[in-house]
Amino acid sequence: MCVASWWRMIALACVIGIVGCAATKRPEPPAEWDGLERREVKGLGAVYVRPNVQFPPYKAVLLDPVEVAFSKDWDPNTSRELSRHLDAGDLQKIKDGLAKMFRESFSEQLGKGGYPLTEMPSEDTMRVTAGVIDLYINAPDTMTAGRSRTYTTETGRMTLVMEIRDAPSGQLLARVVDRRLAESPGGQLQWSNSVTNQADARAILDGWAKQLRAALDRLNGRASG
Repeated sequence: MCVASWWRMIALACVIGIVGCAATKRPEPPAEWDGLERREVKGLGAVYVRPNVQFPPYKAVLLDPVEVAFSKDWDPNTSRELSRHLDAGDLQKIKDGLAKMFRESFSEQLGKGGYPLTEMPSEDTMRVTAGVIDLYINAPDTMTAGRSRTYTTETGRMTLVMEIRDAPSGQLLARVVDRRLAESPGGQLQWSNSVTNQADARAILDGWAKQLRAALDRLNGRASG
């Protein structure tokens, strides 16, 4: 996704109220977005699909490089528990790590359904352009062994913004925006560190990848596993 398109997607998601942004109360997402019609899909926040289009049975997925953006409300250096402040290099490592985890998750989950990631578009290839926005980490871990711990019932949040296109033609077929919170089971306090944060993030990414795999299964007339 080019930089201009990426920031346009963020702006659109904010304007239509799918992402929290500055508003305290999000309005109902509109019925139409850039010619796409809203559809109710269980487990996803907002799904828009181009009407009157026959989706081909895609066999592979071309996944563009994943962009990551932090929430504008997130200040990683406000926690008193930090052993040191996070600098620009640390923040870039977090974004790069999440982008890498995203690709690994989608490669693994889609591969289980027989939909490999590919670098070459063909007639049976779906192109996915995705980003994670509004990334908020409640307790970024910079602790050394033996230092105090941070406990929380919620390790953070992130929002998926994803466009699905026909790879050969480039036609926009669908758009997905879905906001997820990483919460501990039963709302119990848990120690938040790099291990638990990564596990929570991976669980969210796996869930999104499984949703895409299920959609591909439906296009191919298969029962999703």
